[in-house]
Amino acid sequence: MQNLEAFRELISTPRNIVITTHFKPDADALGSSLGLAGYLKKKGHKVTVITPSDYPKFIAWMAGNEEVINYEDYRLRGKTNHAIAHADIIFCLDFSVLARIESMAEPVRQSKAIKVMIDHHTFPEDFAQFVYHDIKAAATAQLIFQLIELLGDKDLLDVEICECLYAGIMTDTGSFRHPSTTPAVHRIAADIMELGVNTNLIHRRIYDSSTMERMKFLGYVLSEKLVVLPQYRVAYFTVTAEELKRFNSQTGDTEGIVNYGLQIEGVVMSVIIVDRPEAVKMSFRSVEEFAVNQIASKHFSGGGHKNASGGKTTGIGLEATVEKLLSILPEYQESLLAVKS
Repeated sequence: MQNLEAFRELISTPRNIVITTHFKPDADALGSSLGLAGYLKKKGHKVTVITPSDYPKFIAWMAGNEEVINYEDYRLRGKTNHAIAHADIIFCLDFSVLARIESMAEPVRQSKAIKVMIDHHTFPEDFAQFVYHDIKAAATAQLIFQLIELLGDKDLLDVEICECLYAGIMTDTGSFRHPSTTPAVHRIAADIMELGVNTNLIHRRIYDSSTMERMKFLGYVLSEKLVVLPQYRVAYFTVTAEELKRFNSQTGDTEGIVNYGLQIEGVVMSVIIVDRPEAVKMSFRSVEEFAVNQIASKHFSGGGHKNASGGKTTGIGLEATVEKLLSILPEYQESLLAVKS
């Protein structure tokens, strides 16, 4: 953060603060939000965390979760809009363009609050007065930890704050196996463990808390919906709206399925395509130097990290989306085949 001293001065006296993150928050989005909220409350601020939508139950254990407000809850819309309009500071975490907060975008844009963006995604929009942005960071939760450290407030970190931050770092690094896992990331994890955080428990809460329906759904998708295209070194899954309903799919139930495609020998890119009410949603994953964010942004109105991105189509349906994906693969065949195993 280039203007760190001005930011330090900004948060030196109690403020009304709103923290928000992207639509359908994951562990990094919620963990960085609640971790920051815990820190700012210790500084004497009044903090309201507002998410643009619901999020998976397997991350709802984090400290402060009971106070999070879902903007999609229309019963609370007046309260949330009032909080946004009357905030002194709005922190925007784990997203770099306001479109990522969907229906919250315009209220946040119109608010007279000072905006603070903390994020690690590419191509940030110029909407914030304070920006802490690093595309090399493994997670936004890593940036929150580093910012607290830069401010000289590391002594304010406690187990509950660090549980939230560790959850974000652990998941966004793929349990510390993605290329973004640097020595700095491991040092932060070590600092968190030395504070007394039970990292094994966090892993179990996130990865070992599936419902029976989710396990059956996963088995079905892996056995019936996986397609492998060896000529492109690509694997993909499709999930229809009827299949989501059949398995009583809840928010987060498709999370992580795309990664199974990369477990197949030789596969360089994996895609899951899910028919949602608002759009056909896509998640892309890749290995090594093959950049899926270029495919997501160029062809599917999306973007993200080099090896992990999202996209969507609207108005054409699931089958046409699959056809579109298949039609562009020849364009990337040479690059896909060139990746070393």
